[in-house]
Amino acid sequence: MRRPFTALNRNHYFVIGLLLGLLLSWHIPQDIWEEECPEEAAENLLIERFGQEFEPHLNLINKPLAAKKPVKNVIRPRYYSSELGIREKLFIGVMTSQEHINSYATAFNRTTAHLVNKIKFFIYADSVKTNYKLKNIVGFTDTRESRRPFHVVKYIADNYLDEYDYFLLVPDTVYVDARKLVKLLYHMSITFDLYMGGARIGLDPAGGGASADGQSNEEEAPGASDRNYCSLEAGILLSSSVIRKMRNNLERCVRIGSTNDHSVNIGRCVKYASRVAGCQESFQGMRQFSYALDAPDRRHREFSELAKEEAFRNASTVYPVQTPEDFYRLHAYYSKHHLEKVQERGYALEQKSYRIANGSISNKILEIRWPLGVPPPSAPETRHDILTWQLLNGTHSFLPNGNAEHAVATLSRIEALDFAKVLEIALQYAALKHPRLSYHSLHSAYRKFDATRGMDYQLHLNLQEGSGRSRRLVVKSFEVVKPLGRVEVVPSPYVTESTRIAMLVPAFEHQVPDALLFVEQYERICMQNQDNTFLLLIFMYRLNSPSKGDEDPFKALKTLALDLSSKYKTDGSRIAWVSIRLPEQLSEPVDPQSWLLHASMYGPRQLLSLVVADLALPKLGLESLVLLATPGMVFKADFLNRVRMNTIQGFQVYAPIGFQMYPCRWAQFCRECDTCDVSQSSGYFDRHNHDVIAFYSRDYVQARKLLHPQGLPIIRNDLDIDQLLLQPAEETRPPGVESILDMFVAAQHSVHILRGVEPNLRFGQDVRNHLARGGTLPHSVPERCGREQCIHLASRKQIGDAIIRYEDKSILHK
Repeated sequence: MRRPFTALNRNHYFVIGLLLGLLLSWHIPQDIWEEECPEEAAENLLIERFGQEFEPHLNLINKPLAAKKPVKNVIRPRYYSSELGIREKLFIGVMTSQEHINSYATAFNRTTAHLVNKIKFFIYADSVKTNYKLKNIVGFTDTRESRRPFHVVKYIADNYLDEYDYFLLVPDTVYVDARKLVKLLYHMSITFDLYMGGARIGLDPAGGGASADGQSNEEEAPGASDRNYCSLEAGILLSSSVIRKMRNNLERCVRIGSTNDHSVNIGRCVKYASRVAGCQESFQGMRQFSYALDAPDRRHREFSELAKEEAFRNASTVYPVQTPEDFYRLHAYYSKHHLEKVQERGYALEQKSYRIANGSISNKILEIRWPLGVPPPSAPETRHDILTWQLLNGTHSFLPNGNAEHAVATLSRIEALDFAKVLEIALQYAALKHPRLSYHSLHSAYRKFDATRGMDYQLHLNLQEGSGRSRRLVVKSFEVVKPLGRVEVVPSPYVTESTRIAMLVPAFEHQVPDALLFVEQYERICMQNQDNTFLLLIFMYRLNSPSKGDEDPFKALKTLALDLSSKYKTDGSRIAWVSIRLPEQLSEPVDPQSWLLHASMYGPRQLLSLVVADLALPKLGLESLVLLATPGMVFKADFLNRVRMNTIQGFQVYAPIGFQMYPCRWAQFCRECDTCDVSQSSGYFDRHNHDVIAFYSRDYVQARKLLHPQGLPIIRNDLDIDQLLLQPAEETRPPGVESILDMFVAAQHSVHILRGVEPNLRFGQDVRNHLARGGTLPHSVPERCGREQCIHLASRKQIGDAIIRYEDKSILHK
């Protein structure tokens, strides 16, 4: 009976729960379920206030808000050394006088300045004289002798304290072996205070260090109570930390340094400021030695005798030097001593390397080569990069530079001297190696230049053995290497690409069509782009040609120049011209076909380029950058920028090597393409064409004045052209001068001459224009047009292929 009761209870619970739910749903009010969400309530409120068409707008004023603390930009130093605290090693301050500037101080500077990081000379500036040869001079207006070292310390601390580790104070009568001193400083730590030099022991009176009244002895006689101070006569070496402490206590140092003895004043200041006990003759196991020349046993001895002493060779400072010439003698002795040390270390290192090798270890691992330290010959990447040996004798070279056009060339003066020196060295070694043999003659010699190694020579010498009838010749071979020395970058002045270029373009009467095309090219590249250039046309009239009216051969050029000048007047671009009247011997009719085969636009008379420059430069001024061009050349804007960068006034002349294009349509060996890159099949770089050259007017005038007394007269008007071109003048003028480039070389001017290939400068457009106008080229080479002065119509490979096709009939019929 209990199981039905349990089931009844479960049903009863279900019924009771259902009845309670119905009752609650009946009595709970409906408002509880109809509450709106906050977003809908806000939207309904806005509609009630502003209507149904309300659109919200975002307020972005002063948003987002700026940070209360702006972020500071980190300012970094310009150089890594400044950020990392890397400093130079040595600063030398020389205390001298106005009377010794041009003597002792100059000698000190010439023997020491190139071996240290910085050097300054300190004098009294009690006069207005400033025309000293030295430029690193500092003058003090305070002439009190006791304060002089403190002025030096203050100047060093204010200007160079954070740039150098050590500071050496010396008078101008001390020779400093800077190599030895700098090497010594690299073995010492900069974290400690350093006060080093030659110790100077003062007097030690019976009264001790204090007077009877208990006060300091600072007012006593100089040196009475000052012990163990470094002597300024031999030089005082201070660390940057000591200089910093001296500057912080400089007022106290001035008060206690009241004597006229600089050694005592500096020593008192160092002892007070840095608490250094005294002069440190040695520090961290390193010692600086000084050598006194005024010792009784050394006063009248020669430097050659003193150089034998160990103390002299170990000294880093020598004092007092009696005459300025002694600086140079001492420098020669110490330089020789250092050179011998370097040679000994090099020889020891070489022997050690050979002992390590000893044949037990593969040379591919050790890389032991002869000569030791010289790179091996460069391995060619392709067959075109193989460096060939050049056959020599005492006077000539055979197949120079691998040029098949010249089988034999005479050795230049420098080459002949170089070969003679190499032969002399080889004979000395042969006499040492084979004492029983004597030199008879040169069998053969070869040389090869490797840009990564140097100049290699192979000499085969005929050596004679015995004498009389029993003598016989023995051929011995020797190899001589002249390795490259230290490669240095030539310092060049600062230049920009904003310099104005004055382009000079000469033109003969038969070159007027090419000149018209050049002016159109100039307008497109320079005038339309507002390039900073100026074009000056030089019209070379024949003697009887009219220069005005419709019969003027240059009328079209003049009209075009005036039109373009007025068109671009607001941009500052203009075109001008200068007329030159040629003499009678240069006024003969010209065959344009034969003239075009010449590499130079001047034909067989390249010397006319000097006439053009002499008569046109007065129109430009001495400060102008001049580019002498030709009417048949094609150029790009990049070429003009390279002219600006490579032509430096008073320093460098730029003579680009342009790319000579083949007349492809006429020779039928290649395809014409003006926009293609340079290639061997389309042309070649003509190094014999000197027509295009850039220089400054002042450099040209100076070079011309140097050659004027040597038979190369300056042309001042048209009537002077005969003086330059007549046959007697050719016999008296410098040999080999045919162009402006040759003139700069012969003048031996101080300016450098830079030559380099220029892909954006191309020649041969005049030949192509002539052929396009229906012209042709002659079948024979013109008179006075050799291999170097004539253009090439095709490459050797193209001509060889044509000959093979012509001779091989089977290929021809195909």
